Amino acid sequence: MAISDVTRRLIFNKLKNELDAISPPMVAKSNDEAMTYEMMGNKPVPYGHDKRIVPGMYFASIAQRKDSVVFYFFPAYMNPDMPVHAPALYKCLKGKTCFHFKTEDAVDVVELAQLLQAGLNAWQKMGYML
Repeated sequence: MAISDVTRRLIFNKLKNELDAISPPMVAKSNDEAMTYEMMGNKPVPYGHDKRIVPGMYFASIAQRKDSVVFYFFPAYMNPDMPVHAPALYKCLKGKTCFHFKTEDAVDVVELAQLLQAGLNAWQKMGYML
């Protein structure tokens, strides 16, 4: 079932505001036309099978869909202890890294801030940050 444009925008803005709080040191990139927002590390790192240097390790992104706003959070894939920081948010997890939010209330900003901080700490520990 589709959600309203107003609800979609409110959810998107909640997520974006929390991501903005960790930039810097993270690097943000947005595409208003596609209604997406992406966050990555600030240090060039080798990536992929050929160890090609990328400008920063992918961290998180937000995209608007017809039936939800999706939040991709890559540290969730690499760190099995992440659910401890945001048990309510993890109820919206579909798959390994993709959270689907259909209501504004589903986005607990306190848990989201804790989750993003834990992810930022993990990125620093793994050497993806300057």
